[in-house]
Amino acid sequence: MAEGNAQSRYVKLTKDQAPLEDITPGELNQPIEVPQLIVHRCLECGQPLPESYQPPADEDWTTGIFGCCEDTDSCWTGLFCPCVLFGNNVETLREEIPWTNACICHAICVEGGMAVAAATALLHGIDPKTAFLICESLFFAWWMCGIYTGLFRQSLQKKYHLKNSPCDPCMVHCCMHWCALCQEHREMKNHLSDNTTMQMTVVNPPPVQEMSSDESKDSASSAPTTHGEHTNMEIQAL
Repeated sequence: MAEGNAQSRYVKLTKDQAPLEDITPGELNQPIEVPQLIVHRCLECGQPLPESYQPPADEDWTTGIFGCCEDTDSCWTGLFCPCVLFGNNVETLREEIPWTNACICHAICVEGGMAVAAATALLHGIDPKTAFLICESLFFAWWMCGIYTGLFRQSLQKKYHLKNSPCDPCMVHCCMHWCALCQEHREMKNHLSDNTTMQMTVVNPPPVQEMSSDESKDSASSAPTTHGEHTNMEIQAL
């Protein structure tokens, strides 16, 4: 009875005493930021980085945009077969992409548009009827040249932390496509040469020691004599 008459510790609230607040649906399900769970990751490989990590500053290119003569092989390849040079650059940058795929895409997008414009001008001449087709083909080649090849130049700059030289990657390929291809080839070639020039320590194994037949006979003959000496010493001791 005492428990029944005892006053309850809980107070029942009415509508007048505690007005209900309007709650927007989904307001209580907002994500909460936990500092311990915020992990900085590398943009290239996705591995977690420590809090004290500072990204490296952008560096200059090892060669200039007009330094094509510094590597004659890439210069001639980029001048006469830019699609082949672009394919080699893409394969070096991304091993999962074969150079033939990038070469064919470059040939269709860039060389294809220029070939259509040149064929139209040679076969039909330049008149108001064909001028639109010629301009459209050249504009397609110029636009695809800047977008398609500029994306790979941007990936190269992220990989080696390079600055925009001399301007945005897409604009570089739009205005100086062949020079940009040669510069990218030289840049990757220089970085690969820096990684391979490492001093290797050659350790020669010790010479193999062989026992001749004469030495084996001498060791066999000396064994009984030493055994006999031990027995004589034991007899004298007794």
